[in-house]
Amino acid sequence: MSTAPPLCLTVAGSDSGGGAGIQADLKTMLALGVHGMSVVTAVTAQNSLGVRGVWELPAEAVTAQYRAVVDDIGVRAVKTGMLSSAGLVETVAALLADTRAPAVVDPVGVSKHGDALLAASALDAVRKELLPRAT
Repeated sequence: MSTAPPLCLTVAGSDSGGGAGIQADLKTMLALGVHGMSVVTAVTAQNSLGVRGVWELPAEAVTAQYRAVVDDIGVRAVKTGMLSSAGLVETVAALLADTRAPAVVDPVGVSKHGDALLAASALDAVRKELLPRAT
């Protein structure tokens, strides 16, 4: 009799270079025997030299992805990453408030090369809305 792996959801940006974001989260989850699922918050064009562009998804798309996974498949844990704007921070914080699973909050602000991945105007929302959701 086999046991199903734990279900973990990453809510983060996509890194086209595969070294960070949902790609790195899913690789880590797989290595640890966890079934990883994802909600894409932004798409980045980046490689080993830096970030060439960032495109944020609408809050409605983030909410729809999250609800599709949580309401059907379920989750045992949620991890956040790049949320890029105050609007997305607030959206994800509200989704976490409505989810019984523990949450790991990784408030990604800059890439490893120093490129901004979180708007300065979102810092207050991270402090007041998102960090209190971390378990």
